[in-house]
Amino acid sequence: MSIRLIVGLGNPGPEYEQTRHNAGFWLVDNLAASLGGTRLQREARFHGFLAKTAIGGHELWLLEPQTFMNRSGQAVGALANFYKIGADEILVVHDELDLPPGIAKLKKGGSSGGHNGLKDITASLGTQDYWRLRIGVGHPRTAGSQQAVADYVLHRPRKEEQSLIDDALAHSLAVIGLLAEGKFNAATMQLHTAPGA
Repeated sequence: MSIRLIVGLGNPGPEYEQTRHNAGFWLVDNLAASLGGTRLQREARFHGFLAKTAIGGHELWLLEPQTFMNRSGQAVGALANFYKIGADEILVVHDELDLPPGIAKLKKGGSSGGHNGLKDITASLGTQDYWRLRIGVGHPRTAGSQQAVADYVLHRPRKEEQSLIDDALAHSLAVIGLLAEGKFNAATMQLHTAPGA
């Protein structure tokens, strides 16, 4: 098994573009840019922006759902069903409150941890057994803030946080080739021992 679909989670629209909740979009945008000439285009039947690309000779899809976050499963389910992509061939990239900025972790399966995008994807696929790339954005409590979580993720990271998140995105991009080859253990080890991890 290898990854055939990479889904970046976020909310559509310019007002959300720079917010923590859009970390999944940031990774997919950076990946597409790094692949030179890969452009995501709106596909109405899959409720999102989509591109077909190849990494190291392995074909895969990039998807940014354009429903709001809590309806992400609509896009993922439609694409996975149409192209017969199994849950264990899907990587969902999302912001993670339980990790500090600068940290990214890979895992397969598990609960949604209160993340509405993951909840909807799990409901749509009928299983939690898909891969997640968790991009740390920190939690308002650990930042000493009284801000509500929903409010926190819909705001821009502070400048020093953004710099750390950008580092985590770079470390994550470096393991995408391994995931496309199905080398999950090697990808996990490399990411989890990256500087700052």
